[in-house]
Amino acid sequence: MRRWQVIVIAVAVILGIAVVAGYHMGVRLLQDKVVSALGPGSRVAELKVNWFSIELLGLSIDAPKGWPAARTFEAERVTIVPDLRTLFTDKIRISSIVVEKPYLSILRNPGKLVMIPSLMERAKNQTNGSSSQDSASSRAVMISSIKLKDGSLDLYDATVSRPPLRTRMEEIEAVIRDVAAPASDKTHFDLVGIVKGVKRDGRAKVSGWVGPGARDSSSRIALEAVDLVALQPYLVKKNEAQVANGTLDLKLASEVRNNNLDGKDNVVLHDLEFAPARSFFETFMGLPRNAVISFLKDNNSAIDADFTLKGNTSNPNFSLNESLSTRI
Repeated sequence: MRRWQVIVIAVAVILGIAVVAGYHMGVRLLQDKVVSALGPGSRVAELKVNWFSIELLGLSIDAPKGWPAARTFEAERVTIVPDLRTLFTDKIRISSIVVEKPYLSILRNPGKLVMIPSLMERAKNQTNGSSSQDSASSRAVMISSIKLKDGSLDLYDATVSRPPLRTRMEEIEAVIRDVAAPASDKTHFDLVGIVKGVKRDGRAKVSGWVGPGARDSSSRIALEAVDLVALQPYLVKKNEAQVANGTLDLKLASEVRNNNLDGKDNVVLHDLEFAPARSFFETFMGLPRNAVISFLKDNNSAIDADFTLKGNTSNPNFSLNESLSTRI
């Protein structure tokens, strides 16, 4: 073999090793950047960079102290497909994000819903510090669609009980479209899932859109055969008759304009049964227990009611829980 051939082969080998080493260094650097962006307590088991996509494997974010769950978010796999044509423009577009087997824990406190607090706090800090930075340096991001596959969710509601009431959903399939940062237009969403119960499981379907700043929105919520035993803290007070059995169907159509809620709803309580009475004067949702039982006997064991919901969602005194139970 001639000397120049040996040199060419050696250079090719060195370049190959350099490319592989550079690739691994780049992947490691990108993985560290992702973990840093997700905030404290976040981990990514593995990151894969493909020709047209990026995959995050074993993504998890630990919960902060005082959170009712061990984690705020985790996912088996996250696949991100960027629009390569926009990477060097002022507006980056992500064609799709697919999240497989995600888990999300949400905490509802009076007046607010908290999800992944480490990210929310980071976004808040960046917003507060943006005034000192050149606005031209910030780049808008547009995500065409986010898909959630076979997900689960724990909603901890501190507005109805202490410790917070836990409601679990499983087998969640969801699509979120037109997500922008900063928000510039409507974000549309569709979600279906199983609502876990004490006696039985029900189904939930949610669809609609929300505008920038969440001042305007439109939503349709449908619950079918959801276990009343699990939901009774939303309907009855502790000193009232307790539910032993029953299901709830709910159809809620709400429109919010400039934080003003206008909702038209229908609720049906099926096969309602009470636990043994603790006193002769026991009530259910403010009505005498015996009167409710007599009504159920005369109406095929069902309570069917149409009602409306109105109020200003930005008012600190507005409570959806109280409005819902009062209207029913």
